Amino acid sequence: MITWGISANSHDAALAVFSKDGLEFASHSERFSGIKNDAHLNSDLINYALKWGEPDEIIWYERPFVKTLRQLRAGQGWNYNENNIRKYLRNFGISAPIKYTSHHLSHAAAGYYTSEFSDATVICIDSIGEFETLTAYTGRGSSLTKVYSQGYPHSVGLWYSAMTQRVGLKPNEDEYILMGMAAYGNPKRLYQDILDEFIDFVYQGEVRFNHNLHRGCLWWRPDLTSEQDMYDIAAATQKVYEMILEELLRFYSKILPSRNLVLMGGCALNCSANGIAYKYFDNVWIMPNPGDAGSAIGCVLAHKKEHMEIDHVYTGYNIEGDYPVEEALKELQTTGICGVANGRAEYGPRALGNRSLLADPRGHDIKDRVNEIKRRQKFRPFAPVVLAEHYHENFKGPANSYMQFTARCKHPDLYPAICHADGTSRVQTVGPDGSGIRALLEAWYEATGCPMLLNTSLNIKGKPMVNDLTDAQEFATMYKIKVFTGSK
Repeated sequence: MITWGISANSHDAALAVFSKDGLEFASHSERFSGIKNDAHLNSDLINYALKWGEPDEIIWYERPFVKTLRQLRAGQGWNYNENNIRKYLRNFGISAPIKYTSHHLSHAAAGYYTSEFSDATVICIDSIGEFETLTAYTGRGSSLTKVYSQGYPHSVGLWYSAMTQRVGLKPNEDEYILMGMAAYGNPKRLYQDILDEFIDFVYQGEVRFNHNLHRGCLWWRPDLTSEQDMYDIAAATQKVYEMILEELLRFYSKILPSRNLVLMGGCALNCSANGIAYKYFDNVWIMPNPGDAGSAIGCVLAHKKEHMEIDHVYTGYNIEGDYPVEEALKELQTTGICGVANGRAEYGPRALGNRSLLADPRGHDIKDRVNEIKRRQKFRPFAPVVLAEHYHENFKGPANSYMQFTARCKHPDLYPAICHADGTSRVQTVGPDGSGIRALLEAWYEATGCPMLLNTSLNIKGKPMVNDLTDAQEFATMYKIKVFTGSK
């Protein structure tokens, strides 16, 4: 029995393949098409998924007719034909029977059923799924029960995306850049202005807004035009978001019984805010791909109602060969920077060693050199990947294998390339898991005494991560960086 889970036809499409043995493959569509945040499936992705056989059934991550009704209410017209999923899939030669689940249930299931928890409070916050924008569930055993649902147009995610657009960035894509900009601004300057203009109330697990922000808020404060203004908007936006998240977590920690939290939806990618969860919950799980792409797994788990162990996210395209430890180590010691594209690609927005641009975190010029390679803004931070046993001597904050939280670097003078302007780092820890990135870190530590490397995705701004050998070779040629792919 081959089951495909699909999230597509909106943004950031993805496909997951399940067999009777469990998850076999999961990948974002963009990795195969080369189009950042590609909304649609493509033939290369589908042909790769067919390595595990034709699908016997399709699970779709949301309910298209309900979505159509919401689009009509939102003034987007009658999109019934565009949301005809059977017709959509036939365009790609897929004719298997289709089952549907709700958008937020897909989020909740992706989080709860991949956690180690037998009970949990599950909170999903995103822009919009059908009509829902914020939901809370209780998980117990194999069951998920919805206890709260907030509807369109009141949406934390839509508001954050609108503010992303207001500072000159691309909504539904650059929210993480706004989060990085916040460190350069004064959050107090515009905090109250944003509260007064946009937030009606945050009370008892509900968030109400004064405006429908589906089409943005470019009209707000046209007098704010300078670079520092944009930084200050970003800082205040992040501070307001953190206030909202904290109020939600405080409320649900009081009324729901579990001390375990699962946080899902696109807003769960806000690693600067996620650490707040530990103020109210003992244990926190954020599935490594908590946005819509992760729902390719979530929709299947919503139907199966079974927990699935997830101890890594290397489920994508496979570049065969041994991890290039010796080659990468030599290049890092010589030039300080190299790329690695080896093994199965990561499923999720973060490179975790298999499609990574790696660098020595100790150099004062490294951050600028890597930003120049990646063609991105110089204020943007970089993350470290660190041997787990050396985490606490170098960082203060929750340790995590998937870069879901920020931590304060204890030695910013020693590792300037991985410290943001506010002194924090989005850290990936690697335990003794037998992975290639672990072997490279061990070799690097033995050679240099440094237990970490700068780790960023092997891509440039506006492009998806390198996927296959051709991509790796093109990246190396175009950006004059050695990219090691390993040997068969």
